[in-house]
Amino acid sequence: MAAAVARAPSLPARSSTPPPHLALTSNPKGTPPPVPNKHLPVCHPGPQPSTRGPETPPASPPVKNSVLETTSILSPPDSFSTLTTDPHVYSIDAHSVAQALDHLATQPLPDPKQVFPWLHGLHAENQIQLAFFVQRQNSLRKVPRCIRAITIVKASEDMGHSKLKGAIPPSELLLAHESPEDAASFLDTDPRDGFSVRNFQIQACKMATVSDIVVYRDHKTSKDETLKLARKVSAAQRIWRARHVANGCEVQQFNTFVVSDPFEAFEDHHPELVAIDSRSCMTGNVMDFFFWERLEMCTMSEASEISNNVFLGPTSDPDLGLWNGAQFDVLIEASDQAQPPDTMSLQAASKMLEKEKGPTITLSFPSSGSIMPPTWSHTEVDRLMEMVHWMFDTANPDGVQDSDVDSDGDADMSVKPDRARKILIHCADGYTESSLLALTYFMFAEGLPVHEAWVRLHRDRGRNFFAYSTDVSLLASVQPRILQESPRYKGSILSIPEPDWLTRMDGSLPSRILPYMYLGNLNHANNAELLRELGITRVLSVGEPVSWSNEVLDDWGSENLLYIDRVQDNGVDPLTGEFARCLQFIEQGKRNGTATLVHCRVGVSRSATICIAEVMSELGLSFPRAYCFVRARRLNVIIQPHLRFTYELLKWEEYQHQRRGEPVRRELEWGTIAREIALMNRPYSRQ
Repeated sequence: MAAAVARAPSLPARSSTPPPHLALTSNPKGTPPPVPNKHLPVCHPGPQPSTRGPETPPASPPVKNSVLETTSILSPPDSFSTLTTDPHVYSIDAHSVAQALDHLATQPLPDPKQVFPWLHGLHAENQIQLAFFVQRQNSLRKVPRCIRAITIVKASEDMGHSKLKGAIPPSELLLAHESPEDAASFLDTDPRDGFSVRNFQIQACKMATVSDIVVYRDHKTSKDETLKLARKVSAAQRIWRARHVANGCEVQQFNTFVVSDPFEAFEDHHPELVAIDSRSCMTGNVMDFFFWERLEMCTMSEASEISNNVFLGPTSDPDLGLWNGAQFDVLIEASDQAQPPDTMSLQAASKMLEKEKGPTITLSFPSSGSIMPPTWSHTEVDRLMEMVHWMFDTANPDGVQDSDVDSDGDADMSVKPDRARKILIHCADGYTESSLLALTYFMFAEGLPVHEAWVRLHRDRGRNFFAYSTDVSLLASVQPRILQESPRYKGSILSIPEPDWLTRMDGSLPSRILPYMYLGNLNHANNAELLRELGITRVLSVGEPVSWSNEVLDDWGSENLLYIDRVQDNGVDPLTGEFARCLQFIEQGKRNGTATLVHCRVGVSRSATICIAEVMSELGLSFPRAYCFVRARRLNVIIQPHLRFTYELLKWEEYQHQRRGEPVRRELEWGTIAREIALMNRPYSRQ
């Protein structure tokens, strides 16, 4: 039995930083089960890249005289005092660290051809990865000389406080050794087996091997411990360089530094570098992927009215100031663990609402996908219908017929509200668990058949939502009852046409990224009738052509279709060269007042890359923020641009600065971005 209580329950919000159990080096067996309702899609790389012909540009390094090496004010380290000479460790103050990081952020990144496929991870024993990427050119395994990064290492494993921008713990860099203090080596992160173009988890350590490394401490760590760690890091640099030189690879000399100032010096004089302060509080000065994704998700699904006095939105989060101070009389949370309220609970809730200054009523209801056809019972549907009846009566007291007898001839025992009450249907993300109840109520309250409700809730009410294919089947099955009992449906329940697009739908709609741009998969693209219903009249196909009849092709017109050929999701084929053409096509649709669907096969890599590029161009966002913007709006499918596409988008950010006449200045560096993406994806991994 659902209870009516005086206030909304205090619901745990997702941490704005990676939870303590999430680390790149943690044991997968010790991680919690994957987050439900979302998944990391599998993206097939397509055929192996061609070794000849124009189909796939070769991933070969540029000629020697075209290599652009990154400069650093930390090299050579002559202006810094030496702390130890065997191995070499230098002293650096907080101000110099800030200068070095600022200088690095203004340096153009090397061309993707200069760093790929090395960044993918080419282990000497991984024959699958080598055969795919290197083929005839073993030289591609050599370390690119064009990279010189800066890696910040905290002399502690506790990253919950005193964290600088981009800092990593020692365990993500060094192998654990029980030998003498100067015997240490870097982790060998390149995968020994398997094939992947999404090795985001190796990038922070991989970049550290081509970095000047700065070690700093918090107030709990002594200077001796910090210097001891720095000596290990310097020894690891020396071992790593010697091994590569012995293999005929010409690599730069990288250096290790210890910050001489306490952490408070960064807090006092360089707060822009402090991600988490010494009191374990996020400063907001450094872009945090977890927080920004959650903020974008809640902004997208912000509570809005779907029918008179009934709203749909996310569960309140005080940290983000959701609901904008709106006052609701009834909060209905949809969740996997909930049971539907019975008649007595609803009557009790109505009585509490009679009070002039009564409490906010909280109820719960089972989530979407919980009523499974064809095994669902009449009791489950009865409870669903009883719930929407109660909601309508509560939100629309003037619309209830003044009768003491219901349609079955039974006495109506419900308590009539004296005035309209505001109701919020909510769930954690604002669009998944609540969609079944919201769609059912929308059909009932507005008198709409399921296919119209599906489209109008999204198109006319502006709601992005995700529903399961079982919800489509259920609502189609019980549609006659919903409309028969609806106070607003006046047509015949025997002659409702079912459009062809509904039978071909898996429950999901294309994701609205911007008012004029949608992101979807090949199934969405091939459902031309659905696209028309959503106001989409242009289709941009990235690597995967649509399968339309000649009649549909003629109806749409060739000017409304653009096919980008010869782009596979293989980590080799570039996409930057197509950005201008794709964005021009999308922009033409915007000028014409229509929307464009951007799709590939799954709708998470090639097409997501194009959508991120458009968001960066249109909204002026940095790559990390544009990535989270699109990721939040792709709803229950996690976008997965592979490493090379992600790197190309970071280069696209440089171009956006130049186009706007601004100096190049990255918000976050490559290693940090890749690490954050890897951490964000871990909760959804089913491996």
